[in-house]
Amino acid sequence: MDDRTPAAIRAMHTVEGRVIIVTGSGQGVGRGMANHLAKAGASIVVAEWNAEKMRRTVGELEALGAQALGVETNIMERADLDAMVSATIDRFGRVDAIINNAQTFRANAPMAEVSADDVDVFYRSGVLGTLGAMQAVYPHMKAAGWGRIVNFGSSMGIVGGVTFGAYNASKEAIRALTRTAAKEWAADGIVVNAIAPAAAPPRAVGSHHYEEFMKTCPMGRNGDPELDIGAVAHFLCTDACRYLTGQTFMVDGGTFLWA
Repeated sequence: MDDRTPAAIRAMHTVEGRVIIVTGSGQGVGRGMANHLAKAGASIVVAEWNAEKMRRTVGELEALGAQALGVETNIMERADLDAMVSATIDRFGRVDAIINNAQTFRANAPMAEVSADDVDVFYRSGVLGTLGAMQAVYPHMKAAGWGRIVNFGSSMGIVGGVTFGAYNASKEAIRALTRTAAKEWAADGIVVNAIAPAAAPPRAVGSHHYEEFMKTCPMGRNGDPELDIGAVAHFLCTDACRYLTGQTFMVDGGTFLWA
């Protein structure tokens, strides 16, 4: 089939009929991305440790007419990640994309006071959680010859945001995993990229870090989880990003500009 016809070009930009896992989609950015992708025609797996929030998102997606599956998932447990993917395969027969958004948080602390426990929580949930999820979907994507993996970094890790030491370390490690997997899995038809978003949760609005961001953001506003972050995640789950891998997208209203 000619892949340059108008119909083929339009198909490159769609997630219609795709099966996409979104971890941490019970709230915040994950919930926004799940709604965006569902409205665009994707079937969504809501992977969330909080059962009540998971059911809420599933209900929202089903109300849209989308196919949705809720799976209680503790990203710090490899067995849960394997079960998440198995449930996806059992329900939909395949997994086309995964968005590794979930991570457990601890309070900020200056470098002189960061504890090993803080680092461990960020590492197990962020780094090992992302790695485990990537490994769990890999054989299915390899067998299909097509896959999309979207991980989550942070501008704080790139610029060295103060009091974010433990968090920054985990986010930079996730970006390292992203780059390595992009090279190793490109021949398998799997594209791996990362997003560094600026979409502060309601609890952060008005905080010192939020106010500092607003001073430096050219657009002067917080990112919308569904319309701003979700739109980029959508692109990264399509055929349109077929020649783009290993990159970090700064979805932050122009706050940080580099190639």
